[in-house]
Amino acid sequence: MLDKMTAAPAEKSAPVRIEKLSAVKGMNDILPVDSARWEWLEDKVRVLMGRYAYQNIRTPILEHTQLFVRGIGEVTDIVEKEMYSFEDRSDKNGEHDHLTMRPENTASVVRAVTEHNLLYNGGKRLYYMGPMFRRERPQRGRYRQFHQIGAEALGFAGPEADAELILLAAALWKELGLSDWRLELNSLGQPEERAQHRAQLILHLEKHYELLDEEARRRLHSNPLRILDTKNPAMKPVVDSAPRLIDFLGPRSLAHFEGLKAILNANGIAWTLNHRLVRGLDYYNLTVFEFVTDRLGAQGTICAGGRYDDLIAQMGGKPAPAVGWALGVERVLELIKEEGAFQASPVPDAYAVIPDASDLPLVMKTLQALRGAGVSVLMHASASLDGMGSMKSQLKRADSSGARFALIFGATELSEGKVAVKSLRCDKTGSASPEQQLHRLDDAVAWASLLLINPPA
Repeated sequence: MLDKMTAAPAEKSAPVRIEKLSAVKGMNDILPVDSARWEWLEDKVRVLMGRYAYQNIRTPILEHTQLFVRGIGEVTDIVEKEMYSFEDRSDKNGEHDHLTMRPENTASVVRAVTEHNLLYNGGKRLYYMGPMFRRERPQRGRYRQFHQIGAEALGFAGPEADAELILLAAALWKELGLSDWRLELNSLGQPEERAQHRAQLILHLEKHYELLDEEARRRLHSNPLRILDTKNPAMKPVVDSAPRLIDFLGPRSLAHFEGLKAILNANGIAWTLNHRLVRGLDYYNLTVFEFVTDRLGAQGTICAGGRYDDLIAQMGGKPAPAVGWALGVERVLELIKEEGAFQASPVPDAYAVIPDASDLPLVMKTLQALRGAGVSVLMHASASLDGMGSMKSQLKRADSSGARFALIFGATELSEGKVAVKSLRCDKTGSASPEQQLHRLDDAVAWASLLLINPPA
């Protein structure tokens, strides 16, 4: 038997390789290098919505499946093919809830408005921001988890509400620095007017049945209006020669449409009439509109909306008119990138250089005081237990951070109860600021404004 001291060492087992996990296809991470652009857009939206007196509403991501079946319509691509729906675990009675991750948010907003009786004292102007989910083929500007910003005006019947929402969207494009867009309008009239048009449209399409693609044939009797929005170029002659819905509108519908156009014209908003502009969702009537760009290829619609006067009653609420729009955040961000409208990502005002870890309690107390005074400070932190790193390496990191100043908490400075403030950038005139200044630690709030680009008045 081998002695314990001379026994052969046990053979080491090979390390187990752990498979790296990745995100679900079409559901993307928004990393810090990109999230600054998102926050910039969201801040612009919040400020602008406040100017128009629109209030924020936040609805659940999960809703009962029936909400979207009833609101969107059973014979739609969203309900038939794209919704993420599942049967929840059974309750104590063995019953299951059928739930869906929201594919759009108008139905959810209307559900919330009716459930909480928000229109009891008059109309409401609401807006939302958040993720939506559809199981479709991911492509540029179109993902399985995508984000929308929307505005809804509920309880207002006149064309001024339609116009206000369009003016709001146009104002947002101006705020974002976007100019390469156009506005397209149409009117879907009222249900009885659409019924007359529908009958004539079906007759027209049946005459050209051999020219219809498979999707159009499937929709011929269930949702023929949607065929007008086909992207199949081979069907263009059939669609262009189809009966026009606007020719079936009565006096009230036409008056509403003319009222909208008059307000837009008075405000210098250019528009074009697009007879093929329809909606794939069942709840729209009267005004429909889209903001379109040619910069994003096939995914050219960046904002779409319209009036949906029957949806509230359809959801079980007291009948009330409503109009709204939604924009695709990813598409708008793509357009912002194309046009170069986004400002540079924010950088910290100062970077804290800390040579000795034993000084951290005093240093971090000073940093908290500066942050409380509105200064953005990026603190150097150790990457290992071996120490904070050399002064040279920390100053290099300070420079690469983009910060305007380095706060140097050296031993000499701290022994005097001070910190050295070193300028890392030129001032607005292009001249270098004073190389280094000393400031007292116990008076940080008093000199904090020196670190700010735009100090408070």
